[in-house]
Amino acid sequence: MSSISPKRLLNMQFAALARTLGHEHRLELLEHLGQGPRSVEALATLTGLAFANVSQHLQQLRRGGLVTARREGKKVLYRLADGPIIEAIAVLRKLAEHNIAEVREVVGTYFGNLDAMEPVSQQELLARLRDGTTTLLDVRPEDEFSLGHLPGATNISLQQLESRLTELPKERPVIAYCRGPYCVLSYQAVSFLRQHGYDARRLEDGYPEWKASGLPVE
Repeated sequence: MSSISPKRLLNMQFAALARTLGHEHRLELLEHLGQGPRSVEALATLTGLAFANVSQHLQQLRRGGLVTARREGKKVLYRLADGPIIEAIAVLRKLAEHNIAEVREVVGTYFGNLDAMEPVSQQELLARLRDGTTTLLDVRPEDEFSLGHLPGATNISLQQLESRLTELPKERPVIAYCRGPYCVLSYQAVSFLRQHGYDARRLEDGYPEWKASGLPVE
């Protein structure tokens, strides 16, 4: 019979899970999987990492219970496992913002300079959508949009925004969102829209956080 107390055993497992999360590449992979299922090949392209490197990190995440895998044809698709994974990453982000000076510096200078205006909360966006007075803009690439998006969102990727600007009525406020609170696509989209006379703001979070909150998606 083990001499280790149940509490110590639990803490060992908690520490093992923290170690699994403790790599920048794994956090990036989880962000992409938060958009929807992806193959190793697709994740390697999105992250710029070597195929073998991505595969190794995914196996670590799978052993930690954070992702699952399913074969579809010749490809293996990875997806987020059930449970509050996005919420856990959000807590980690908030803890770092509160306690680590370097994080506060990057958030305050880089992201603050991109957009100093207060973003729109999930609840505020819900109220605006009920009123029907706001254009909701998803600036992620089309393949991510097709995996899931906020109800009623118009998908115009950042690269297409200039050529498709006339599709957005200027008399309506625009709220833009992308992959999460540090996704620069929405920052850049909002900046571009303001330069062209639009009343534009960012959603505080992205699609994964919206979905994790149990809010409706399409």
